[in-house]
Amino acid sequence: MKVLNAMQLKKGAKTKGPSVHASLTQPIQFVSSKEKDENWTQWNMDWLEVRGLDFLRKNARKVLKNYKLAKGIIDKTDYIVEENNEYRDLLEVLTQEDDSALELKFYPIIPNVVNVLTGEFTKRFHKVQFRAVDDTSYNEMLEEKRSLIEENLLTDAYNNLMIEMINQGADPESEEVQEQLSTENLKTLPEIEDFFSKDYRSLVEEWASHQLNVDEERFKMNELEERGFRDMLICDREFWHFRMMEDDYDVELWNPALTFYQKSPDSRYIADSNFVGKCDMMTVADVIDKYGYLMNEDQLYSMNQIHPAANARYMVRGMQNDGSYYDSTKSHAWNTEQPSLAYRQFMSNWDANPGGGGDIVNWILGEGDDINTWGDGDMLRVTTAYWKTQRKIGHLTRITLEGDIIQEIIDEGYKVTEKPIYNTKLFKEKTKDNLIEGEHIDWIWINEVWGGVKIGPNAPTSWRTETSDELNPLYLGINQREVGRVQYQFKGDNSLYGCKLPVEGRVFSDRNTRSTSLVDLMKPYQIGYNMVNNQIADILVDELGTVIMFDQNALPRHSMGEDWGKNNLAKAYVAMKDFGMMPLDTSITNTENATNFNHYQTLNLEQTNRLMSRIQLANHFKQQAFEALGINQQRMGSPIDQHATATGITQAMQQSYAQTEQYFVNHSDYLMPRVHSMRTDLAQYYNSTKPSLRLSYMSSEAEKVNFTINGTDLLMRDFNIFCTTKTNHRNTLEQLKQMALTNNTTGATIYDLGNVIKADSIAEVTDILKDAQSRTEKEKQEQMQQQQQMQEQQIQAQAQEAEKQRAFEKEKTEQEIQKDITVAEIRSASYGAGVDINQNQQNDFQDAMQDIRERDQYREQMNLKREQSATDNANNQSKLEIEREKLSNQRQIADTNLQIARENKNQYDVKSNAKKKEDKKKK
Repeated sequence: MKVLNAMQLKKGAKTKGPSVHASLTQPIQFVSSKEKDENWTQWNMDWLEVRGLDFLRKNARKVLKNYKLAKGIIDKTDYIVEENNEYRDLLEVLTQEDDSALELKFYPIIPNVVNVLTGEFTKRFHKVQFRAVDDTSYNEMLEEKRSLIEENLLTDAYNNLMIEMINQGADPESEEVQEQLSTENLKTLPEIEDFFSKDYRSLVEEWASHQLNVDEERFKMNELEERGFRDMLICDREFWHFRMMEDDYDVELWNPALTFYQKSPDSRYIADSNFVGKCDMMTVADVIDKYGYLMNEDQLYSMNQIHPAANARYMVRGMQNDGSYYDSTKSHAWNTEQPSLAYRQFMSNWDANPGGGGDIVNWILGEGDDINTWGDGDMLRVTTAYWKTQRKIGHLTRITLEGDIIQEIIDEGYKVTEKPIYNTKLFKEKTKDNLIEGEHIDWIWINEVWGGVKIGPNAPTSWRTETSDELNPLYLGINQREVGRVQYQFKGDNSLYGCKLPVEGRVFSDRNTRSTSLVDLMKPYQIGYNMVNNQIADILVDELGTVIMFDQNALPRHSMGEDWGKNNLAKAYVAMKDFGMMPLDTSITNTENATNFNHYQTLNLEQTNRLMSRIQLANHFKQQAFEALGINQQRMGSPIDQHATATGITQAMQQSYAQTEQYFVNHSDYLMPRVHSMRTDLAQYYNSTKPSLRLSYMSSEAEKVNFTINGTDLLMRDFNIFCTTKTNHRNTLEQLKQMALTNNTTGATIYDLGNVIKADSIAEVTDILKDAQSRTEKEKQEQMQQQQQMQEQQIQAQAQEAEKQRAFEKEKTEQEIQKDITVAEIRSASYGAGVDINQNQQNDFQDAMQDIRERDQYREQMNLKREQSATDNANNQSKLEIEREKLSNQRQIADTNLQIARENKNQYDVKSNAKKKEDKKKK
């Protein structure tokens, strides 16, 4: 390499070779942690910012055009016939008749469609569910399942089976009944499995749901989601940033026009990219609010240079005059005279971009009122960037003297303390497989995420320099003072050593083609629609209508008491307009020549045919725009054709929803689960360091909710996120509410109807109506049972009355028979009044009477015993009825305990965990 000094260059010396250009390349990433010093990290931030600005220059024009179309703002570059205009052929056809078409107004098609779809999105039902899938959570579920079965559900099943056995007349104490009531048989009941497969949620799953409610309230997630959905419709992409701070986190929605990234073609999501970042402009006050806690005194004070009062001078942006732009292949005169060095400095930053200059960020944000009104003289460009770098780690295999094998993951700073010994008799290569003793390390490289923030002047290119008196860029970490490794590394989806960038998003339709959004599909029809409607407006302005053709000499010079003079044509027009008539003077004195009144004619110069052709063409563009998306007129709120049938309208609406359902599914079912997963992981990381975590928020019913959990319980937990969205949920919900309020056969109480009005989902309304229906059916069953019991009691009373009558008649008959028998016996006994056959010193009459008395006494005793036995049987039956009622009450108590256990099991879990910890401490 030939080196020339300044005097040699001034005398005309030149070098051979290519011209010298300033360039910036990406630093090597496969370096040790010691080599990743401050200069290396700042070099990375400079390179990422340059790549980001290049990315914005290539994509900003298309993105901003789409945003203007979605907001109803005319971009005149769409209507200029240029070679780089993608709608040049259309414009040539439409403007060949009328060159004044560039004075345009906007006639919306795209804004209406975007607003309708966004409104439908806000009315859809969104549900997010969390399921812990780690081993600890699974074991907790099994333990809770066993405990709940033993404490609550088994009691209910036991009572049901016991009542059934008693009704069947079985003995509850028998071995057969006890075997059927065993725990193993009761565990297979379907309601137990149904509860744990659908309704059961562990404590950490409860935390995830409550944390979602807190974050939705804190970050205004519903508003961010609506803006993200709108971004997807307009430019086919959206980006969610998870900002990590010292002891908290934030969720941001990045502007797609200012976001840059690099990813593999098959990578669908931005979190799997190589790098991602955002270039933005902020005031000094906003920079201090957002990043001031990471700056030192010198860095904070250095931003004073950006203030116009402290920087009232002409600024030459770009590289300084330090020789970087001196082309040694040219003469000294060429380098110093023409083109000037300052000019080449200026042109070095004037990159080819849609804004016409190097300041692409200013061009993008200049469309808004903030930059357009005040300019960017007192603003700073803030570039936030994340990238994946490589980290060296090792897989350590250690074999001790006792033969124990120990395997660990180590970093590059590990030093071998035990020299390895290998068995190389069969294989010369030294690996862990032939290690005999000592330590063997297999080194690999893995990815890890680094990030930082670069704050500097809003120049087209802002690099570090030591010779400039401008504001030098400030380099900060994400949540630390220096650019470096991100504090929390999001784990990869499929790899143990994988990682994800803390920005999740997606470009939805970039597979094997350029990204095409909903606005892109409608863009040519919107441009044609604007052009044709503006032509209609021009036609109406130039419309002449019906005019009068006559000899101008017939206009009077003196009329209506005035002297019309030279401007008689204008005065005649005014008179015709004011009075509806035009006086003429055909006298020779006025006309100086003879005139023929028949020469007056009317001409029709209306442009109705041309106007109708443009109206038909405008309707064609509008219809084609709707057909490009599959949206019908009814969905856009247009009047319904009087010849259309209800069935046809319903089918058309369903087909239209099917055409646009992909946009809702892409956002809600595909992207948002990943967003909520990363948000939950980040919340889990920050909250797991807190000994006691308390969440408090207001529910949708304006009720205050409090939740408490030990932060350490969140360690090593893994969640799966399930997000669902349903079409036309809001209309269905309103119809259900109206049906519930107008239907008086459900048996719903005022309290139930109030809950129906407050319900936010179809599931809530369904549960309320189901409970009301169950309660109504139960009441009907109870009434039927009561009526049946009354009928049975009436029949039983009649039967008892008949039985009593029969018993009375029977007893009366028996008494009559007994009376006759007694009378006959007395009569027969009277024949032995003077006889003593048995020689017992007593006549036989007395003996016969004594036998009769003893027999009657025996009969009375037997009747008494019979009545006592009947009384005992009745008492036993009453005891059985009491036992049945007792078991029924126990079943109701068990049901109540089950409901309480389901609602308050989190409280029991906390107490159980606290008790276990206390027991461990005591041990």
